[in-house]
Amino acid sequence: MAADNGLVMGAVAYDAKVVTIWEGFKTWFAGQGLDFDYVLYSNYERQVEALLLGEVHVAWNSPLAWVRARRMAGAAGLDVGAVAMRDTDRDLTSVVVVRADSGIDDVAGLAGGTVAVGAVDSPQATLIPLSHLRSLGVVPGSDVQVLGHEIGVGKHGDHVGGEREAAKSLLSGEAVAACMIDGNHLLFSAEGTLPPGATKVLTQTAIYDHCNFTAGPAAPAGLVARFVDLLGSMSYDDSEVRPLLDLEGLKAWRPGRVSGYGLLEAAVDESGFYDEKGNVTASGYRP
Repeated sequence: MAADNGLVMGAVAYDAKVVTIWEGFKTWFAGQGLDFDYVLYSNYERQVEALLLGEVHVAWNSPLAWVRARRMAGAAGLDVGAVAMRDTDRDLTSVVVVRADSGIDDVAGLAGGTVAVGAVDSPQATLIPLSHLRSLGVVPGSDVQVLGHEIGVGKHGDHVGGEREAAKSLLSGEAVAACMIDGNHLLFSAEGTLPPGATKVLTQTAIYDHCNFTAGPAAPAGLVARFVDLLGSMSYDDSEVRPLLDLEGLKAWRPGRVSGYGLLEAAVDESGFYDEKGNVTASGYRP
């Protein structure tokens, strides 16, 4: 069980910078009088299970981890809550991209081709865009073949490698389309992975939300409230915290909300990734 004299948070080590981020936050929280510590996990499935067992009070969860935590908690008669998120976690979209010279102008043109995606557990580069294609009448595995890029499996797409490889598959001709979050489409174009003008957006999903801090059933309410208040007090103008916010990819923390996870909930059900109790049911998934 997590120590009861301070707040213990779980995070997934998707990159070496994660240690720098949370060591910095730990020092800053100590300076504000909050006893804070963190535990790193190699994958989100393990982290969610630890949260429900009370081994950590709060988890920095991917959107897919939130879906699982909510389902597991509901099945066990427990409560979890999204208490905070980044400004950059709100109102995101994913895109399905084709080569500009492909001659493909609508999703019907994908029929018979291969669509490149990220890792099997990536909300933004696999689950949500494939669900979007289904909603437009294109059935993955039937109307189109799906080419996955299983990099960082268990990290729910936080490792950008799968999306980058999907983009490369599009350029090489292995695939007629590639799925990615819209921000990474811009990133890949800026860094040269996708040469300027070489691709075009075929279709774009509706907006959805990304990560949140999830408070578990063992979380002390007073400590969580203090944690959230301190997050909200962080200023991007503060030279001490700005480097940490830059590493974590935000300018301000916002209150947690759960209104932006409907697309992912539907995608999880369509793909059979989790069942209604949060059990992992995806075939062959080994985080």
